Amino acid sequence: MAMTVLWCCMVGVSVLFGALGGTLDTVSAAALSGAASAVTLCLSMAGVICLWTGVMEVMERSGLAGKLARLFRPLLRRLLPRASRDEETLSAVSANVSANLLGLGNAATPLGLKAAARMAKNSGGVASDELCLLVVLNTASIQLVPATVASLRAAAGCGTPFDILPAVWLTSLLALAAGLGMAALLRRLPCFREGRP
Repeated sequence: MAMTVLWCCMVGVSVLFGALGGTLDTVSAAALSGAASAVTLCLSMAGVICLWTGVMEVMERSGLAGKLARLFRPLLRRLLPRASRDEETLSAVSANVSANLLGLGNAATPLGLKAAARMAKNSGGVASDELCLLVVLNTASIQLVPATVASLRAAAGCGTPFDILPAVWLTSLLALAAGLGMAALLRRLPCFREGRP
């Protein structure tokens, strides 16, 4: 709702200043040009998303995704010991981390939601520390192959969309370390321990 109001206000202010400044024709031309660019970007993004979703499907059917998920299980068992007791939850979390590692946020989201729903059972309406940690892992994930960002760059006309890899690796690693560190710090504060399941 807030975004709708914000966008309506931006459009209204643009039209108002265009009318007051006598440049309403320029405002309308920019709006049409922006709409055309948005459609072009959406179509090119849809193609790239289909490609990477297909890659993820091939990985799942070949068993490679399962092997990658099993690779993370020892680490996830240490980070999420209570959730690890349920094999289906651990499987969803492992698959979510694997998809995020490949930069497939659109494939990772349903897996993360499934894991979060299973972890939220019997929590009494309060997010557990492990559920908060899952959100941190999902939000600040390490991305080996930033497929979505690379596809955006390619759609914008970049000739080398993957030349950002070292920067993505470094920033995603630092973001994950900061998120895990903050989660560990907040877990120890008494005000955040109250009401925890």
